[in-house]
Amino acid sequence: MNCIFYIMGKSSSGKDTIYNRIRSEEKLLPVVLYTTRPMRENEENGREYHFVDRACFDKMKSEGKVIEERIYNTIHGEWIYFTSRDSIDIEKGNCIGIGTLESYVKIKEYFGEAVVPIYIEVEDGLRLARAVERERLQTNPKYAELCRRFLADSSDFSEEKLKEAGISRRFSNEGKIEECIDEIKMEMRTWIK
Repeated sequence: MNCIFYIMGKSSSGKDTIYNRIRSEEKLLPVVLYTTRPMRENEENGREYHFVDRACFDKMKSEGKVIEERIYNTIHGEWIYFTSRDSIDIEKGNCIGIGTLESYVKIKEYFGEAVVPIYIEVEDGLRLARAVERERLQTNPKYAELCRRFLADSSDFSEEKLKEAGISRRFSNEGKIEECIDEIKMEMRTWIK
């Protein structure tokens, strides 16, 4: 049976970097989620996300194509992130995606034991420093949204919720990222048959 390796962690834990490195080095199909939020600099439609509007989301939902959804009321308006059935093609091979703990739980409900959690962990002070530095590089930094996301992470990834979701294995990304990636790859190899 093919697997869906699902990378998750608090904001600025290095998920995107880890995902991109593993995707470039391993033969895994990407899970590309959908969002109604604006595209950031250096993002590409269909690579990080499928960028759509609210009408597209509403249509896909009414057609029964949405597996899970999350709606965030940001200081820039309502942003929706969602997984559609066409986001994941597990029949074609092992897949890799990035998401939240909430989306992981819903995708696991849909696909069952084929979904393997990869939880990235970084100490909060280091995460905050990384987040500020990343935002500083944007043409129009959105520091208030950065703060909202950072604070929401405490609730979204609480120890109680991690336990309820069955997340016990954690991968530290506080040192050299290569060590974290190597550890994740070793874990993945135990699942790929």
